[in-house]
Amino acid sequence: MKILVCISNVPDTTSKINFTADNKAFDKNGVQFVINPWDEYALTRAIELKEAKGGTVTVLNVGEADTEPNIRKALAIGADDAIRVNANPTDAFFVAQQIAAIAKENNYDMILMGKESIDYNGSQVHNMVGEILGIPAVVPAFKLDLVDDSTARLEREVEGGKEVVEVKLPFVASAQQPMSEPRIPNMRGIMTARTKPLNVVEPVGAEAKAEYVNYSKPEKKGGVKMIDPENAGELITLLRNEAKVL
Repeated sequence: MKILVCISNVPDTTSKINFTADNKAFDKNGVQFVINPWDEYALTRAIELKEAKGGTVTVLNVGEADTEPNIRKALAIGADDAIRVNANPTDAFFVAQQIAAIAKENNYDMILMGKESIDYNGSQVHNMVGEILGIPAVVPAFKLDLVDDSTARLEREVEGGKEVVEVKLPFVASAQQPMSEPRIPNMRGIMTARTKPLNVVEPVGAEAKAEYVNYSKPEKKGGVKMIDPENAGELITLLRNEAKVL
């Protein structure tokens, strides 16, 4: 069984976020990047399936050379090899086209990724990949098991309960908690990751469909207003006219 796991390179949630002077681009200076946490659930589950059933796990990242440390981390966690599409991931459609091109070339049985990236929270790529390839996309799933060599069973949340889906391979799925427990690479994994294949390929000729015109930070929170506990009328007025929660 061949499993492709797509990972994104995202800012650590503890990083201070800034934009360029014209607010048209994200400023990477001083920012620590990590594997997208949702993608780690997909990666760990893929490795668990490989350990139980056999096969290979390939990690795919669409990004520039500065993403390679986190690709190596994925290899240290247990992936067998990696592919980096040498391109700036400009928008979801562009990324989906790159993933689909790699998938067509290598005939993977499963294409797994997180339900979204924590930087843009678009939650679009998985469905686009399924549509481009003409295969099912089950999103997002919190459980993934193999029924047999050609069928998988997934569970996902629906309003008021859960939905159980059986799907034939190949398919696309996105992961959320509690599909797996993300692993921390051990020393042996870190050492072996240095020699595992990391192939760099050029992107296919796909155009981005969206352009980010401007970035801005949320407005700063205003100061706290202290209201006399005996003055309920003033509190109600402020909640209605300023906070607009009534």
